Amino acid sequence: MAELLDFQRINTKSELLNFLNEHREENAIYDSVLEKYLYEEELKKLQAELVNLQNWIQKKGKKVAIIFEGRDASGKGGTIKRFSEHLNPRAMRLVALNKPTDVERGQWYFRRYVKELPNRGEIVFFDRSWYNRAVVEPVMGFCTPEQYESFMVQVPEFEHMLYEAGTIIIKFWFSVNKDEQLYRFNRRLKNPLKMWKYSPVDEKGQELWDQFTFYKDQMFSRTHNAFSPWVIVKSDNKKNARLEAIRYVLSLFDYEGKDHATVSLNPDPNVVQRYFRMVKQIDL
Repeated sequence: MAELLDFQRINTKSELLNFLNEHREENAIYDSVLEKYLYEEELKKLQAELVNLQNWIQKKGKKVAIIFEGRDASGKGGTIKRFSEHLNPRAMRLVALNKPTDVERGQWYFRRYVKELPNRGEIVFFDRSWYNRAVVEPVMGFCTPEQYESFMVQVPEFEHMLYEAGTIIIKFWFSVNKDEQLYRFNRRLKNPLKMWKYSPVDEKGQELWDQFTFYKDQMFSRTHNAFSPWVIVKSDNKKNARLEAIRYVLSLFDYEGKDHATVSLNPDPNVVQRYFRMVKQIDL
């Protein structure tokens, strides 16, 4: 009862934080509320920095493409939402292409992605990208071995041409373990607002886990390079993954106002790190 009276007397944020800190060990609910509050406060500050970054990108005429790859239910969509929800939509786009049409299947594979690349002063978020052909398509039998091998030979050259033309490519792989993926699949199926996210490819995700792992490792080994590296985001904890992915992007640019940021812009290396062959990944 005394605890309830203390709660009712709270009038400020600092009083709320003090109360939650004092009672977090007594009640798991308070600990959960405190964790969510701190996450939202951190996210808000990082999103304000993203606005500053976008203004700088517009002013300097930079072209930035951020690719989000990973197994199904690894947290890509939720992270893109946190990246983009407060940005100016006139200088930002989200690209999430459907399966190719009959006409597109007869074209050069990269053609339908080229027209989606960022213009000067623009950020483009790719919710999956040309790397569909590196992992999903060969696993699911959506391309031939010859098409796969042709892609793997061409993609480093394709990205190098983009790099030389001034396009900055940031490639994220969101890494989730098998049990967590299954848990998220089951939650989707129980949520009428998220059932649309569950596809036949998702259904095969658990069954074909090892095949996905094989092609993912081939992709890293053959397409990771100095001008377009792969960045692994450990995403079993979605909130941490979102914060650290944003932090990583902010850390790459020397934008105006960065020195006055009220939040740390140094990503946690335990959550976000560049790929290297001996890195311990959680979605093996």
